[in-house]
Amino acid sequence: MSHQPAEDFRDSDSPDSELDSGSPTAAPAAPEGQDTPGGPRLSRGAAWLAMGAVALALLLVYLAPGVTPTPETDQIAQTGDDAAVDAAYTGKMAPLHYTLKDMNGVEVKLDSFKGKVILLNFWATWCPPCELEIPWLVEIQRNHPNDVVVLGVSIDDTPEKLKPYAADKKMNYPVLVGRGREDVQDAFGPMLGIPVSVFIDRDGRISRRHSGIATKAQFEKEIDGLL
Repeated sequence: MSHQPAEDFRDSDSPDSELDSGSPTAAPAAPEGQDTPGGPRLSRGAAWLAMGAVALALLLVYLAPGVTPTPETDQIAQTGDDAAVDAAYTGKMAPLHYTLKDMNGVEVKLDSFKGKVILLNFWATWCPPCELEIPWLVEIQRNHPNDVVVLGVSIDDTPEKLKPYAADKKMNYPVLVGRGREDVQDAFGPMLGIPVSVFIDRDGRISRRHSGIATKAQFEKEIDGLL
């Protein structure tokens, strides 16, 4: 098949074209450690330390292989606009130098899949839109066992929770543990919600980053454009 870029997810001919990155079906990231309105506030010194930590984290992300700082990525990192992040990361080399453990404790090197089309799906067991996508991802992996690898990166679930969930959903692709691996999540762009799917071509380049749920037809269309 040709290597021409697939058409936009927001296909006007699709009855599900409203499912784009601005869709309310995207589950917001689970909040952690937030203070209540009447709770304690950071001191001025602590606030400056927090701001410095954020700046350092962004710098480390931009210095990672495959991610080059530009005025555009500087702006989107501050606005938190998922659609802008999706567009900005398209065409960049994917940061595949990371190694994560799967739910069985086996180390999985992302760059070991170069040469195949990679569908990197960030998700969680508590996310309803993510659950809707799983049967489509299972079918994609089943239909393209030699040319495509689907990698499901759970952002905050424990292996103990992932194992029975994956068995129940008959997930036939590697389920990776992203809990405590904010470095990996940040390397693929700020994520204000999940699911987030990153399509990577055989050469290791990001062909599309898509925030929010996508239909089965949209997944297949993007994959077919990379085969």
